[in-house]
Amino acid sequence: MKPRAAIVGLGGIYPMHTKSLQTLGIPVTAVCDKDAAKAQKAAQELDAQAFTCYKEMLRAGGFEVLHICLPHFLHAQAAICALETGVHVLCEKPMATTLEDATRMAKAAQKSGKALGIVFQNRYNTGVLLIKNALDSGALGAITGGYFRVTWHRKASYYTNSDWRGRWATEGGGAVINQAIHIFDLFNYFFGAFHHVKAAIANRAHPEIEVEDVADGIIFYGEKGDIPISFFVNTYHPHDAPITLEIIGEKGHAKLTGEDAEIHFNDGTIQTAGADIDAQRKYEMKSYWGVSHIKQITAFYKALETGEARGFTDKTALDTQRLVNEIYGRGALTQ
Repeated sequence: MKPRAAIVGLGGIYPMHTKSLQTLGIPVTAVCDKDAAKAQKAAQELDAQAFTCYKEMLRAGGFEVLHICLPHFLHAQAAICALETGVHVLCEKPMATTLEDATRMAKAAQKSGKALGIVFQNRYNTGVLLIKNALDSGALGAITGGYFRVTWHRKASYYTNSDWRGRWATEGGGAVINQAIHIFDLFNYFFGAFHHVKAAIANRAHPEIEVEDVADGIIFYGEKGDIPISFFVNTYHPHDAPITLEIIGEKGHAKLTGEDAEIHFNDGTIQTAGADIDAQRKYEMKSYWGVSHIKQITAFYKALETGEARGFTDKTALDTQRLVNEIYGRGALTQ
């Protein structure tokens, strides 16, 4: 018998979860949003119950997995409540706004024995997996360094039309914890926990917000902290430029531009991988925001089925929370 799901938070990312669940044949039995009309509309579309309070939804029951698509500051309290109720949790990034809250989530999962997953779907992109395999196999040799760049555009209304974005208490930060967090996560996925970081953050183009719209620095990986990865991220670029990253090894170098990966080896060999076109056609969704959601959600439910998903096993997600908060701890915000 397939597990049943519920979703809390019916904003922009919510359709990625419903589409994924429908693809898997997982019934959604309950939905929740503080906007009652939005909750009722979604409930009618999914033949589910509507709620405006997730605690009431958890008390009503009728599902085994809760998908959390709430603003950042609500992730920890909703996840812990669900886990203590005996429900598995799949939560959108970031884990929380603070390392303390993220750690509380992980401990609640371990204590309850229920699964806690964090959505970092870019780990499932085909280009990312090509690079990951080259690193894990040693094909690139010893890594000497790398960089990444995330330069996107967020206009003032992106923040002012929201009741939680752009504030430390509710978003937990800006360009680092929201827009660029997926790429920070990828480097932890590639190399494991970071050794230390030196960074600076600032707000240069968005006076309407409290948090940063630009950050730059160096993350040091490796047991001795001898693999430097430099980065630059902002949200005042004229447009959403493709994410770029490069990793340099003694036997070659890997580059990712958007979804397209290329690995050039010193012997002249080239390996490439791009968007998963077959999956896009199959699921009728964009690869960068949809197809990989389906892949991660499929993996999560498969792990539930096999019993592999017990407690909190996603150390990379906690490492990413630690990295983000370390950047904020070391960076001095300037206007």
